[in-house]
Amino acid sequence: MPTKADPCSQPSLMHPDEAIIRLLEQVTPLDDSEVVQLSHALGRVLAEDLASSIDLPPFNNSAMDGYAFRFDDLAHNESLTLVGQSFAGHPFEGEAKPNTCVRIMTGAPVPNGYDTVQMQEKVEAKEGDIFIEVPKAKGANIRYQGEEVNTGGKVLFSGTQVGAAEMGVLATIGVSQLRVTRQVKVAFFSTGDELRPVGSELAPGQIYDSNRYTIQGLLSRANIEWIDLGVIEDDPEAIRQAFRHAASCADMVLTSGGVSVGDADYTKQILDEEGEITFWKLAIKPGKPFAFGHLGKAIFCGLPGNPVSSMVTFYKLVWPLLQKMQGLPQTKPLTLKAKLKGELRKFPGRVEYQRGILSYNEQGEAEVTITGGQGSGMLTSMSLANCFVILAQEQGNTADGTLVTVEPFNSVLC
Repeated sequence: MPTKADPCSQPSLMHPDEAIIRLLEQVTPLDDSEVVQLSHALGRVLAEDLASSIDLPPFNNSAMDGYAFRFDDLAHNESLTLVGQSFAGHPFEGEAKPNTCVRIMTGAPVPNGYDTVQMQEKVEAKEGDIFIEVPKAKGANIRYQGEEVNTGGKVLFSGTQVGAAEMGVLATIGVSQLRVTRQVKVAFFSTGDELRPVGSELAPGQIYDSNRYTIQGLLSRANIEWIDLGVIEDDPEAIRQAFRHAASCADMVLTSGGVSVGDADYTKQILDEEGEITFWKLAIKPGKPFAFGHLGKAIFCGLPGNPVSSMVTFYKLVWPLLQKMQGLPQTKPLTLKAKLKGELRKFPGRVEYQRGILSYNEQGEAEVTITGGQGSGMLTSMSLANCFVILAQEQGNTADGTLVTVEPFNSVLC
């Protein structure tokens, strides 16, 4: 008997891969920048190339704790005479003399005239006489001035997102402040008379507003400057004023709820009046209702109200837009194949992002287990998961042991 079709599927629904292509065509990177201190640069995007004002390393230095000496002296000497030491920050002041050596620490300058370092584990010291096991080659264990970067050499390029390694590189070349792309500003609010703030009492039919907190977390992890405008009641004029205020202070306006087809879902109606709207019902589960458009100069994205739908559509549709607006390159998400533990139920018709737990068995094989109930209101399924199990639009039920496509969560969702 043929598999039953998804009751929410329609032939006109757009595939999410096509949707993201069309969305990206309608946004451009920000073109303004600002100067920030290095200590505040984490996650920011460079707005210019950066060159080194010094050589890296700035001087010849030792890669080991050991002894520095002239390699050729080993050819006719049983031992060398210890004449001093070179520590990081406290270099040996003299010149190299024949048949001598100095004690040297990792990172310390190699004194002029010495050309090789032997690690201390291959050296024997007896009352000032140093017996050195011959190293493999002259120049062993020395990091040479400029071997990593010469003065004027580019170290980082415009469009690079500053991570921990980049902050270290910039500190290494003495950069204390840098020019970065201005942070994208996103104003967001939730709509719904049923929503109540956390910490208040719930009346019959009311729920706590969780979406604003998940959106706040997602935006923070994406290094976005956010403006929380709270909960807006299901009233056309209240939504209109919220839209106008949000569009006046942000690059993107993000809402949660109000983009479905209910009698009190006014978001699309007001958008049609206040801006330009391209409205998609996508072939995606969870998250079919999704709205995109413009409010003045601001981009608009309307997420579904169900908590999991809101997170999935942000991750799959909104986050790539924010990356492009920050000037970051588009990258395909990492996916892999994993053996399904258990069975999956699915109707053909929409691409599904079921929440899963990816692990590896004793043989090193990837396995994935679904987190339990997959309803779009079950936010605990996102908290328990570390990946999406991606089921293709035409795919139906999936048997235990089947290899399925898995997309591990990245830093935005982790």
